[in-house]
Amino acid sequence: MTLTTLALVRHGQTDWNAQRRLQGSTDIPLNDVGRGQARDAVAVLSDYEWDAIVSSPLSRAAETADLIAAGLGLGVDRRLPDLAERSFGPAGGMQDGPELDALRIPGGFRGAESEDEAGSRGLAALEALEALAEEFRGGRVLVVAHGTLLRLSLSRAVGRTLTSIDNAVLNLAHHHAVDGWELEYFNGERVMADVQG
Repeated sequence: MTLTTLALVRHGQTDWNAQRRLQGSTDIPLNDVGRGQARDAVAVLSDYEWDAIVSSPLSRAAETADLIAAGLGLGVDRRLPDLAERSFGPAGGMQDGPELDALRIPGGFRGAESEDEAGSRGLAALEALEALAEEFRGGRVLVVAHGTLLRLSLSRAVGRTLTSIDNAVLNLAHHHAVDGWELEYFNGERVMADVQG
């Protein structure tokens, strides 16, 4: 297969998102706003046909994927541990402030997965989805994961720093086996970004 298209969707809102707390790998469920965001995402995602749907195993991503899949009349094919959010270690659950600042080090937080480690893990997981797409005899995979993991992975893929990713909006990327990554939509807006990879 020479082209894989990935819809990369951040899970819907949680109470910790609303409180601006670092969630990381802490398993915080969706709130009612997040469930509504997941259902609303179906309208945009139904413009495409999907060969497979995968998600992080963390409940906020898994439930978002389940709600989207139900709206599309599909099922979720896999829960992939490598799509779990970056671990923030002792910074998990914290809000901006002196306590969080005391844990900051270049590239992240003391005792946490670094940005570089999370970006490498996430990008490897996204590139491995090509094999899944082939298994399902197509090249279109809908991925529901987490904001930081997706931002770091996409930034690495396209070779530039991207801003934060909004809850339950379309990010559409194409991976060409020869030509690398192209980002078509970011945070629901059309962009142009080609990278040789």
